[in-house]
Amino acid sequence: MSKRIPKYRHHKPSGQAVVTLGGHDHYLGRWQTPESKAEYDRLIAEWLAAGRNPVATGSRASAAADLSLNEVLLAYWQHTETYYRHPDGTPTSEADNIRLALRPLKRLYGHTPAADFDSLALEAVREEMIRGGRCRSRVNRDISRVRRLFRWAASKKLVPLSVHQGLATVEGLRTGRSEAREREPVRPVAEHVVEATLPHMRPQVAAMARLQLLTGMRPGEVVVMRGMDLEMTGKVWAYRPGSDAGPHGKHKTAYRGQARVILLGPRAQEVLRPWLRLNLREYLFQPREAMAQYRAELRRNRKTPLTPSQAQRRPKKNARRAAGDRYRVSSYDHAVMGACDAAFPPPAPLARLGGETKKEWLARLGPDGWAEVKRWRHAHRWRPNQLRHTKATELRRECGLDAARAVLGHRSPQITEVYAEIDLAKAAQVMEKLG
Repeated sequence: MSKRIPKYRHHKPSGQAVVTLGGHDHYLGRWQTPESKAEYDRLIAEWLAAGRNPVATGSRASAAADLSLNEVLLAYWQHTETYYRHPDGTPTSEADNIRLALRPLKRLYGHTPAADFDSLALEAVREEMIRGGRCRSRVNRDISRVRRLFRWAASKKLVPLSVHQGLATVEGLRTGRSEAREREPVRPVAEHVVEATLPHMRPQVAAMARLQLLTGMRPGEVVVMRGMDLEMTGKVWAYRPGSDAGPHGKHKTAYRGQARVILLGPRAQEVLRPWLRLNLREYLFQPREAMAQYRAELRRNRKTPLTPSQAQRRPKKNARRAAGDRYRVSSYDHAVMGACDAAFPPPAPLARLGGETKKEWLARLGPDGWAEVKRWRHAHRWRPNQLRHTKATELRRECGLDAARAVLGHRSPQITEVYAEIDLAKAAQVMEKLG
């Protein structure tokens, strides 16, 4: 998007000053008069406040009433790209969430006038989301994002305020009172399951999983660990994610002004110590190093000698999927699920045979067999965010809810209760004596 400010120009046939915003000429009054310059300043200020989009004021009021929803979506996306950003300028995950939330809206109503969008249209978009397989909680969040779009558009006078007010009358979906599926709650993963999976991970991924299991930190916090964020002076180390507001370093609730300190005890320190670096700005866990180690292992285990051309081969500089200097939450998640598949393969009739290609395996299984494999994997996979729940449950059982809240960094005990499951075994012991 151009950063150029439209010029104050002289329209010689009429003798007036003019400025062009969004392809529309605004006549400001007599050329070089204080009044025309003040009008120019006003229009430019409104144009900038609207994210460099034409504002529905004055002569643009009738034009704004004819804006299609696609035009409003384009203007909102320009706002989203600049607003939802990390301190280093990279987009946050909310930008992707908004893009996915607005897809059904664009598909159904993109070419219709934005001013005609009403509560019934919003309900139609919601039904489209449900048919697409989104769970109830996700549908409610995405509908809130659609409302946020129209609230922004109303504030910029791209749609009448009554449009946003009408959408506010649509209530969220309630549990058990809609056709939307319910999302399965995140459960803790048993430690013996994690231990069985660790040998099938790359060392970097295994170290991150162990740290999460010992500290209860979030996946997004462990993947951005750097030496400069660690305070290693006492018996217990302190990790402050994004202490310098560096690239990707801010934690989940930083935008609310909340500080986040993660304490590392002796066992966590032992896990972390081999990964400390001389360059304090480098990320501790780097996928490019994991990939280099993997390729070195392949060469060591190679049964045929390397040809001269293979020995001199170098990785492509502009490789499309070159390993980076840090893990993303998604790549960390995929690595854990791959280790789960290796640690818990499906039973013999469904397992992939030695020497069998994936194409041959899928042809042998057929649609029904592949569906069985997917059900098996769903039942035997765990995700990195479950490790936080595991630690929360342990802390609540051993030290109480307040200690769990302090370690996890929650302001409210109610949030901690979501993470820490009630220990029914302890309740059973109490009721065996008193019940």
